Amino acid sequence: MPPRRDSQGWLCYVRQMARGRSLLLVLVVWAAIYLPRLGSLEIKSEEGRRILPAVTMLETGNYIVPQIGSEPYFSKPPLVNWLVAAFFKIFGARNEWTARLPSALCVLAVALAFVTLARGSLGGNGAIAAALMWLTNFGLLEKGRLIEIEALYVSLTALAFICWLSWWREPRRPWQAWLVPSVFLGLGLLAKGPLNLFFFYAVVVAVLYSLGELRQLRTAPHWLGILLMLGIFAAWAIPCLTMVHGGHVASIWSRQFSGRVVGEGFHLNDWLLNLPRGICYLLPWAALLPFARFRLLENENERKLCRGLSLGITVSFLVVSLAPGALPRYTMPLLAPAIWLLAILIKEHALVWPKSLRKVITWTVVAVTIAMLIYSIVIIPRLRAREKVRPIAAQLEAAIPPNESLYAIDPDYQPYLFYLQRPIVYLRTAADLPAAARYILIQPENEAALSNTESILRIKDYRGRRVILLRTKRTP
Repeated sequence: MPPRRDSQGWLCYVRQMARGRSLLLVLVVWAAIYLPRLGSLEIKSEEGRRILPAVTMLETGNYIVPQIGSEPYFSKPPLVNWLVAAFFKIFGARNEWTARLPSALCVLAVALAFVTLARGSLGGNGAIAAALMWLTNFGLLEKGRLIEIEALYVSLTALAFICWLSWWREPRRPWQAWLVPSVFLGLGLLAKGPLNLFFFYAVVVAVLYSLGELRQLRTAPHWLGILLMLGIFAAWAIPCLTMVHGGHVASIWSRQFSGRVVGEGFHLNDWLLNLPRGICYLLPWAALLPFARFRLLENENERKLCRGLSLGITVSFLVVSLAPGALPRYTMPLLAPAIWLLAILIKEHALVWPKSLRKVITWTVVAVTIAMLIYSIVIIPRLRAREKVRPIAAQLEAAIPPNESLYAIDPDYQPYLFYLQRPIVYLRTAADLPAAARYILIQPENEAALSNTESILRIKDYRGRRVILLRTKRTP
């Protein structure tokens, strides 16, 4: 149906066209940055800890207890493992591209939320600026192309912030304003744990305090949202605790949290750099904050909102960054409220900068997009020549006949096992080894437990870890 010819109809049509162009621009920038050669580089860093449990889930059908090698893995909740397993299943392929695509899509989901959900609060210019700032900040440029927890965890927290900031002041949407963010926060608990709640409530409480609305925390929608959030986490945690030794799992979770607070493995030099490194994760857009002038905001409520956002972001950033066991990436969930603050300032023309910098956002987005395309086209092929994980898998494949299974006895975390094109049977001890086992992967300290075997390959990986490939001797 063609648009109405009256003025109101044309206005709606123009708005729809503007929204459509904004969505198209976001999709183009996202695709240019996050998709080229997404699966070209081998898995690195902690990616194997996200991928290997997913492979085991698909092979065993046990989606409750994540497993790496022969041991359960409880250092992190399993949401990222579930996502990887789902994408392996959907695409029917287990490779780097299908493993990393969830991270890239999470980043896109937040950008689209800025353009659509936040448009009513930030206006057209503020919403598109927020989406582009999100896509081009340095922290997500690194994490959004890897299957790491941060891209998922930070995106879920960002969606919670966007939904709450978009709806909390609308009298007709009190349930929506609290329940929808609670879903994303609950999923965030399943992604990494409770730190997202600290960031969310630090900002929310500061905003509500600044606007004199703290009573909203005592309303039924908020309390029901808390129950919903905890229920999402409990839906996995309770079955998990019943399937394994609950005390052991609880001690791992407690140690993970307390280690960050008391600073296990504390290094003074690294700790002193937490603040500047944390700010680097918010660049280049954190560089705009010194140009902010809240006095230029004509609406008093907008000034109070911006002050509340600033207070919540600053306090939580300092508290977490100065914790003895903190790492700079821990403060990345503050990216969304910081971008929201900048978007308000952009909408209200409350950034005061030299005339030569007035196109800084446009040119920064263009520069980052071009730089990432150059990285994908020129740099990634050169990095492939320095691979350290796939060559180990190739050695193992060459040493084992095609139709043989590999029996891995307490192998610990070995990321190259992802690349083996054969069944892998994980065993906890040599006593569990079946008589039919022919090729066995074992750590050096356990080699003496096996007799009637010969070593055919000794491997030392890039981390200095050693494993031995044994072959059972055929009896005459």
